[in-house]
Amino acid sequence: MASHNVYSTLVVLFLTCGAAMATKENDQIIKENNCETKMGLPCVLEAFKSIFEIGSISTKCCGELVGLGKVCHSALVKRTLENRLLKDLSPVTIIAKSVQTWNNCLALIDSPSPSA
Repeated sequence: MASHNVYSTLVVLFLTCGAAMATKENDQIIKENNCETKMGLPCVLEAFKSIFEIGSISTKCCGELVGLGKVCHSALVKRTLENRLLKDLSPVTIIAKSVQTWNNCLALIDSPSPSA
């Protein structure tokens, strides 16, 4: 439930004329897929910092992010970009960092561990 509150308060995206539709569409995706309940709060915060600020994401949190799924990840990032508190951030930069974080986590989780 804590991650639900964090993502609910961190929400924003597409600053185009379709923003209202994007918000409704993202909210529907998030609700239908129970996206807000799939990650623990510490990992939500790590993922947020790696995408919206400067920071890294641990292997454990990469596992939770990948477990969240790309559809949920994308919808949550887009909805977070819609938050007026983040209006000074570049959507292009944030989407690029989101994709980079996703791809890095996917590669980390999919790669065999060194001890194997």
